[in-house]
Amino acid sequence: MKPLTAGVFARLADGGFHSGEALARSLEVSRASVWNAVRDLETTGIEIYKVHGRGYRLPYPVTLLDRAAVERHLGTNVERFALDIRHEVNSTNTTLLECAAAGAAGGTVVAVEWQSGGRGRLGRTWHAGVGEALTFSLLWRFTRGAGALSGLSLAVGVALARALAAAGAIGVALKWPNDIVRGDAKLAGILVELAGDALGPTAAVIGIGLNVRLSEATRARIGQPATDLESACSAAPDRNRLLAAVLVELGRVLAAFAKDGFAPLRAEWKRCHAHQDQRVALLLSDGTRQSGHARGVAEDGSLLLETRAGVKRFHSGEVTLRPVSAGKSE
Repeated sequence: MKPLTAGVFARLADGGFHSGEALARSLEVSRASVWNAVRDLETTGIEIYKVHGRGYRLPYPVTLLDRAAVERHLGTNVERFALDIRHEVNSTNTTLLECAAAGAAGGTVVAVEWQSGGRGRLGRTWHAGVGEALTFSLLWRFTRGAGALSGLSLAVGVALARALAAAGAIGVALKWPNDIVRGDAKLAGILVELAGDALGPTAAVIGIGLNVRLSEATRARIGQPATDLESACSAAPDRNRLLAAVLVELGRVLAAFAKDGFAPLRAEWKRCHAHQDQRVALLLSDGTRQSGHARGVAEDGSLLLETRAGVKRFHSGEVTLRPVSAGKSE
């Protein structure tokens, strides 16, 4: 996001009307430059009302991410995290992986208003307009190697479920291996990427995209059922308070995971499982399918699928899970 575009967005964030003339004067640019900045904002998926004689405004006020506000909400946990809040990056995970390689400390957080190239699992694109989501990555360093971190994305899901429940979100569930859903719609996604030696230590970059208040334009770009916290909580929560709450829960869960792994979190994950004991189909990397009933997860986070041939284990890898409607065969 260009500095001017970010400046226009910051002034429109209060939800009130701002004339092109007033924006141009406060930003010390031409009205044409303001118009171009508004068009740039619209390309990110955000809706901007334009009324002749009154100017521009957003459909609703937006709370901008603010480091001081997040640190205030972190309270006594503030020393555990180093916050880096930016207007835009290509991908928070990519940015933080680069920081990790350069020696960034565990607890480093990169949070942004907008990702120009946000990434999800299996190479998918993560879509969210400016100010519509909570998009950040957290660096956590483990002494163990990657092979000993099985179930990490599920542990992160448990932390998210706790934070969202505390924020008043209703009907939130976990979809194996790394999604948070409400009904059949996606609320948040988790992308964990690891770097390090086989035997350790390992740098885990944990990317989270959480829909706070999605515009219709963004929903259309996503291309699959999606929901947001405005629907789950009846009102969109303050993103600075929410980021702090999620980080606190992540800190607790990751500290416990570093000590004992996923096993102690397994029962809690199962209680939040969106498809527990339901019939599901797994799309495997070789193009084949396996169907059966989801029976929770093992201590290493692998999915337990009860099939006609018995209970089988599946690790996340290149596996995609889909629910099977009642009466429909696979």
